[in-house]
Amino acid sequence: MSFRDRVRSFTDGLTEYYAGPYRATFIKARQQEDDLFMMLVMSEALGVPNPASYYTLELLPIIYEDFHSWHLRMGMEHSPLENIQCC
Repeated sequence: MSFRDRVRSFTDGLTEYYAGPYRATFIKARQQEDDLFMMLVMSEALGVPNPASYYTLELLPIIYEDFHSWHLRMGMEHSPLENIQCC
């Protein structure tokens, strides 16, 4: 095992030691940010006025893939939008 491999292994171990306990917190924070982004992009369709709807309109096709899991996380059993029937 070379010196470079040992240093890389040591660095990986330190990263795991310091970041490991917070991994769940990081995942939850990322999911909350994604949910907020989804809400901002879908706000016009949900009936909330959005001054940036012109710019977020082109993001809708990307978000449709995650829409089902998002509305279930938000506590809605069925899609709140008439034009998106995912379940």
